[in-house]
Amino acid sequence: MPNYDDLKKRAKDALDTIADVSVEAYKLAEEKARVLAKRAKLNAEITRERGMIRRAKSSIGNAYYDLHRDDPEDALKQYFQDIEASHNLIAANLRELEELKKGNASCCDEEDAEDAGSCCCTNDDDHGNDDEAPKE
Repeated sequence: MPNYDDLKKRAKDALDTIADVSVEAYKLAEEKARVLAKRAKLNAEITRERGMIRRAKSSIGNAYYDLHRDDPEDALKQYFQDIEASHNLIAANLRELEELKKGNASCCDEEDAEDAGSCCCTNDDDHGNDDEAPKE
């Protein structure tokens, strides 16, 4: 039967082993945390630099477009035409918005004006029907 001193020694050895394992686990966790922090920092730096590259390329493209909009190189003509088409569509949409703001445009197409039952307009004046009373 083991004596008290032997049990005490075994308990102390077990606690020392647990302490050593805990210290090693702490060191390992600390190293992993340090590596993860470094990786996060590097990834953030890469993302920031990629954003700077994107902005610089965009600025170069804008400057090139402004310098060559009237005479683009053949390889880039389609892009210039696409941009011009988008500018034209934006301008048309802005004009239409202005008309809607002024109240000069009907809320529906002329074809829809004939079928006022499905129309969203609040009165027939929107369709040029002055002889009928507004619907309620």
